[in-house]
Amino acid sequence: MIKNLLFIAIPMCLLFSCDTNKTKSNTTEIIEGQQIKEQTTGYLVDSLTARGFETFPYKDEKTGDTIVMQKYFIAFLNRGEQREQPKEVADSLQTLHMAHLGKMYDLGFADISGPFGDDGDMRGITIYNVPTKDIADSLANSDPMVKAGRLSVIVKPWWAAKGFGLR
Repeated sequence: MIKNLLFIAIPMCLLFSCDTNKTKSNTTEIIEGQQIKEQTTGYLVDSLTARGFETFPYKDEKTGDTIVMQKYFIAFLNRGEQREQPKEVADSLQTLHMAHLGKMYDLGFADISGPFGDDGDMRGITIYNVPTKDIADSLANSDPMVKAGRLSVIVKPWWAAKGFGLR
């Protein structure tokens, strides 16, 4: 009889000792999460501004999230006027070009680079993650292909949401 009573009493004690107010707990977690997100967004804006980047935050009406927009710079790589190099020179320049783009990525100056999929005059792009157009222009013009005249560069400012990836 005592054994049967224990089988009933122990589960009842466990049931009544559990916190059944999940809404309050979840609300607190969400509120705390929003506070952390707001602090993180403010820190991100302050950090970027201190390093010379232009930013502006906006509130996404759908999600309620604060999105930080940052000014990047896109270098449009165009067909240059000096394209008559011997194959060995052109191949060597291509190797140096790829090394330059890899270095820009490794140093954190460029976020993405790539050629266009046709044989048009516009050959490819590099997106520079630097605070000024002068810096982006200098980095783009230090590319061995540009120095040799095989490519030319036009740099344009471009705004994008900080941290958003490609899909």
